[in-house]
Amino acid sequence: MDKKKELLKKDKKYVSPSYTRPYPLVVNSGNNMYVYDVNGKEYLDFTAGIATCSTGHCHKSVVQAIKDQSEKLIHMSGTDFYYESQILLAEKLNEILSKRWPVYKWPGKLKHSRLGSKTVWKSYFCNSGAEAIEAAIKLARYHTERPLMIAFQGAFHGRTMGALSLTASKTVQKSKFSPLLPQVFHFPYKLESIYEIESAFKSYIPPREVAAIFVEPIQGEGGYVVPTYEFHQRLYELTRKYGILYVVDEIQTGMGRTGKMFGIEHFGVKPDIVCMAKGIASGMPLGVMSAPSYIMNWKPGSHASTFGGNPISCAAAIATIDLLENELIENSKKMGEYLRDKLKGLAGEFSSIRRVRGKGLMVAITVHSIELRDKIIQKAYENGILLLGCGEDSIRFCPPLTVKSWQIDTMISVLRDIVFRSW
Repeated sequence: MDKKKELLKKDKKYVSPSYTRPYPLVVNSGNNMYVYDVNGKEYLDFTAGIATCSTGHCHKSVVQAIKDQSEKLIHMSGTDFYYESQILLAEKLNEILSKRWPVYKWPGKLKHSRLGSKTVWKSYFCNSGAEAIEAAIKLARYHTERPLMIAFQGAFHGRTMGALSLTASKTVQKSKFSPLLPQVFHFPYKLESIYEIESAFKSYIPPREVAAIFVEPIQGEGGYVVPTYEFHQRLYELTRKYGILYVVDEIQTGMGRTGKMFGIEHFGVKPDIVCMAKGIASGMPLGVMSAPSYIMNWKPGSHASTFGGNPISCAAAIATIDLLENELIENSKKMGEYLRDKLKGLAGEFSSIRRVRGKGLMVAITVHSIELRDKIIQKAYENGILLLGCGEDSIRFCPPLTVKSWQIDTMISVLRDIVFRSW
């Protein structure tokens, strides 16, 4: 029995069956755009650990930051103590967020004006995207003293109980877990829903009791759905009218994935709360929930996390952000355009590809059936290309932001010559 088969047998025996694995890849190591299985086979990775390894696998600068920090301090818990890497990361995030969305405080909640005094963005650190969403739910309720939430059909915000209440991606994710948070209302992820929400505000949802609207700038697991510019504009206007917090889930769209630091930058609105994770620390476990200081006004003990913002993850995040700002966000934009053009070329050759969409290196294609999607992903794996599905019948392309044009060409060649011509 080879090592791969031996490990898969043990996994089946000892590991939770709740995980979704599309193919039997047992990873041993990674280097930039490539991963290697336990038998030494090489794979070109267009998944980045589900859009997480933003700087590629084991980038030398990130690895060095991890090594340096691990030799000094592994854990002390930012819940009860202070340490440099967490403080410096919070300072850096304030710099990034304030540059994009300077916030000025006037008396009264959610009233911003350049005549008021400037405030800062503060950050709460946790371990994952779901935890960042949980923190945002609690902060939204705490700050507004309102109980209700609005989210969207197709949304994925996580699987913990609060985040799951907002998630509306697949029924299997909610099956047998009710009751969840009460009075979370879901609407279709499209411009027309603004009218539906306004109608609901007149009939069954008291708008002055809605704490927050949670929204992905571009839906991730729901299918890499890119809304219109007007969708976010109109939705944001609605939140200003009723004093509702605009919470953006940047867990997959953030940290350069869409060709900008944050996906919401494509839509010209200013979020009240930003949730981050995935690509922020190049694969190290870290989630962040950031908000202006007048919104993040909860008292000590209101929320905390033993391991959240651990020294090593924070050091990795600082190194990651440096790489993003100096080269990788620009590469994401450039290579994203190149990838979409190549996929559109394939769509012109094969009628089985219905649509190409995305921004930056958050790109997807829709094919004509779920069965075909799954066959393509499996066949690509067999030929050394790692892909993942999203939505009902789509394939997502979310490689590390280090990807080169020739690596995209290699992947496209596999899809053309081996995958699509098989059906």
